[in-house]
Amino acid sequence: MSAQSEAELLPPLQAVAIPNGAASDSTPPTIKLHKKLIRRELQDRSQWFRHGVQAAFVMLNIGLGIQFCLWTRYYETAGRTLYVNRPAGVEGWLPIAGMMNTKYLLETHSIPQIHPAAMFLFLAFLFSSLLLKKAFCSWLCPIGTLSELLWKTGERFFGRNFQLAKWLDLPLRGLKYVLLGFFAFVIGSMSAAALADFLHSPYGMVADVKMLNFFRDLGQTGIIVMVVLLALSFFIRNFWCRYLCPYGALMGLASLLSPAKIRRDAAACIDCGKCARACSANLPVDRLVQIRSVECAACMECIAVCPAENALQFSLPPRRGAEVNDRWRNLVLTPMAVTIVLACVFFGFVGYAKATGHWNTNLPHSLYLELVPNANHLSHPGM
Repeated sequence: MSAQSEAELLPPLQAVAIPNGAASDSTPPTIKLHKKLIRRELQDRSQWFRHGVQAAFVMLNIGLGIQFCLWTRYYETAGRTLYVNRPAGVEGWLPIAGMMNTKYLLETHSIPQIHPAAMFLFLAFLFSSLLLKKAFCSWLCPIGTLSELLWKTGERFFGRNFQLAKWLDLPLRGLKYVLLGFFAFVIGSMSAAALADFLHSPYGMVADVKMLNFFRDLGQTGIIVMVVLLALSFFIRNFWCRYLCPYGALMGLASLLSPAKIRRDAAACIDCGKCARACSANLPVDRLVQIRSVECAACMECIAVCPAENALQFSLPPRRGAEVNDRWRNLVLTPMAVTIVLACVFFGFVGYAKATGHWNTNLPHSLYLELVPNANHLSHPGM
């Protein structure tokens, strides 16, 4: 949109001269521009929907975790405890396996047999980012939910959060892309045969058990690292997500292709700045027409605090209509619409995998009896 067309969209402004006391005739008075506030007609429910989806996904992961612990315990005790089916959904915590299997699928056009659910969940989360910005991080990811809970608790306790200086913030944000680049390079350099060998190795087959054991057997160093990360997340908004999460970095890059973005209508905006203060990614929402940044997680908190009708929305590109309402009609993605799209993507990929028989990792019972109790002693094939 050209500068001229944008100017035509602006409503009439009221110019109020503010006396400058000793200002001479050659010094123009200070001009302050006021826009008329047209308050929103409907109460915003974006956070009600988002927190509901977050809670549901946290409960789902807790259920998967309990079931997986019981399944693992059964094999660790040689069948002396309660047996439950292995929950394939736990493979959502194996993003590296998901990336490896995705490359294997692209090269061989066949779905891998080991940890296939990791691939389908990886693709589901990636596809959601292509459609709805980085909504996975702020709507579905349990780590993102925990991070949000921590910084909001810190904000309530101290009355504010702390923000790193730009000279430190920018290079630290690059760390997650360095980690992503490392994993992408390693996986990208592996052939399909090498990927299959890795996944069918004893280490690869029980990678999920090794992940569980990492958290069950945290040593002193691990505990210190976890405490430091939790403490930093208490003081700094989304510390892990902002600086260290390679999965979030990938989702952010995918979100650049998303047609849906947080968009500000300059004609309806009253320039109150509430949106920028509410942004968990510290983006200058009040000074942008649309948020293209990879840091935007579509949490819609900026929209929730906006008092003006049609000033801020999560939407598809607007029309070039003369009236504000005409520009956004049927293009705004409501919180309910976002919830429905996320549910369709998630259950669509999971449903397809189950319907085609590519959801579960089917290994012999005898093999699990051998591998699961010895998971900690299995070394990486490349070592």
